[in-house]
Amino acid sequence: MTNTDSSRIRVFSLNCWGIRYSSKQCSQRYVMIGDMLCREEHDIVLLQEVWSEKDYMSLKKKLACSHPHSHYFKSGVIGSGLALFSKHRIHDTFLYRYSLNGYPYMAHHGDWFGGKAVGMAVIGIGNVTANVYVTHLHAEYCREKDSYLPHRVVQAWELQQFVRHTSAGADMVILGGDLNLHPQDLGNRLLMSYTGLRDSYLETDTFDGCEDGITLIADNPFTNKKDLIPFEKGIRIDYILFKGSPKTDVFCDSMSTTKGSVADQPFPYSDHEALTAELRLETHTPPGAGRDKNLKDSSTGKLAELVDIVTEARTEVKVGLHCAERMRYTAKRTGVMGVALLLLELAIAAVPWLALGAEQPFPSTSFYLLAGLCFAILLTTTMLYIFYTMEVKSLQGAEDQMRLAVGSLQEGLRGFTLAQALNAARKPPGGLSACNPEE
Repeated sequence: MTNTDSSRIRVFSLNCWGIRYSSKQCSQRYVMIGDMLCREEHDIVLLQEVWSEKDYMSLKKKLACSHPHSHYFKSGVIGSGLALFSKHRIHDTFLYRYSLNGYPYMAHHGDWFGGKAVGMAVIGIGNVTANVYVTHLHAEYCREKDSYLPHRVVQAWELQQFVRHTSAGADMVILGGDLNLHPQDLGNRLLMSYTGLRDSYLETDTFDGCEDGITLIADNPFTNKKDLIPFEKGIRIDYILFKGSPKTDVFCDSMSTTKGSVADQPFPYSDHEALTAELRLETHTPPGAGRDKNLKDSSTGKLAELVDIVTEARTEVKVGLHCAERMRYTAKRTGVMGVALLLLELAIAAVPWLALGAEQPFPSTSFYLLAGLCFAILLTTTMLYIFYTMEVKSLQGAEDQMRLAVGSLQEGLRGFTLAQALNAARKPPGGLSACNPEE
């Protein structure tokens, strides 16, 4: 008989849309968010798009009493935007920056400058060690022609690897953030299948929030309805995911989201809806050898599904790799044209030196303008070639990892099937039990 201890924690997640001097009512909304967090007193608060460290320090000061422990994850040119607040002590933190995150020349999207990453914090909740992750993946700007899909798939792949390899000793795992993935998207299926994480919205029987759990709704005054096409009501791209361990069972007793408007306030907290999940922890001493939840003991159906998902992800990465190689070749070819133009101009400049007394046949103003153009082409194409080379190498690395993972999963699937066949062959026919021949 095992002894079981039960406790509850409340987890909060919100994309704050905190771009100073750009986001509407940014400073007023941070005040509202701080007041709400002080009032609600969640155990763990996961925030995204807190782009200004000044805004983080302001929240930290306001939440000093309700959430004495906090951490701000720094990354990229303007930061990762990730912040974590906790009522419980934070023992350790770590940040992993995704290898691919958009393109620097797509400045109007801004994802590349944000240094998208996943932040981890090891938090002690009573006698339970929780690995808490907060992340924000690359945005989807066009559903039909999503040029960032390979980048987002690689980010999901790196995220599941990071969670699996860092949470081995944890009693429970919590992952929250703006994944920019629909529930059935490839990246989401890859993350959920590989890590065993469960979706709070799907696991709870008590839900209070927007229809279908959507977190980017058309009724929010900050939402651009054109970005939601073809989804008229909105989309669900923000999540609170969790899983337990042999020592700790985790259940989601209830979940809620904000619904656009905020009572007694002229505008909502953000363009995204806030999520709150109440998790119940039941810690116990596992009997005997415990319960092994590794992929090796998964059913044949789950292994086969995982093989299909990773194969699909690998195919998508190959498509992105082909596009990156094509763009690198274009940059290289343009650079060669720039070098040829520069050599031609140098030849023209050498005419007066080779033909003594001859005048410069090319107007000086046009000559200098052409020289400037040559150098601009060479500089731009060199930078693009370096960037696309980095992208190619990252995609090749992810594709190699997925190839090895598919081979390992297929080998495990064959071993699982063979073991089942051997067990069936050893089983006596007719349901008779094996007997001792000496009896």
